[in-house]
Amino acid sequence: KAETLRVAVAQGRIRMKPETFTLIQQGQMKKGDVLGTARIAGIMAAKQTPHLIPLCHPIPISKISVEFSLDTKRASITAISEVKNRGATGVEMEALIAVTISLLTIYDMGKAVDRGMVIEDVHLVRKSGGKSGTYAFKE
Repeated sequence: KAETLRVAVAQGRIRMKPETFTLIQQGQMKKGDVLGTARIAGIMAAKQTPHLIPLCHPIPISKISVEFSLDTKRASITAISEVKNRGATGVEMEALIAVTISLLTIYDMGKAVDRGMVIEDVHLVRKSGGKSGTYAFKE
């Protein structure tokens, strides 16, 4: 495969009780900074993708970011990851792993007050580069 700039963006959401959302938003969870910890967990997890998913190649990654969007009305947090590299293998799995582990970290840090949180709608938003070109999710 030809080496090209590869970019993948993934996202997912976690819904929770409004009280749990407020605790996270205000930084008052007993375990500490939930979103900061979830961001670091997602970045670290993306780097471990070939150890987590069989047959995924270890690849050099030039960028991994995890950002959060908070929706007060729905008491939900959306995690969005972007992964970039220049190589012969795509970075979709790394982006999906980053989002998933970020959301699982939020669940882990909040489960003491809300075991009913729901992780949902984890998906690839878009990807570019490589032989298959560009992909964009359509609802």
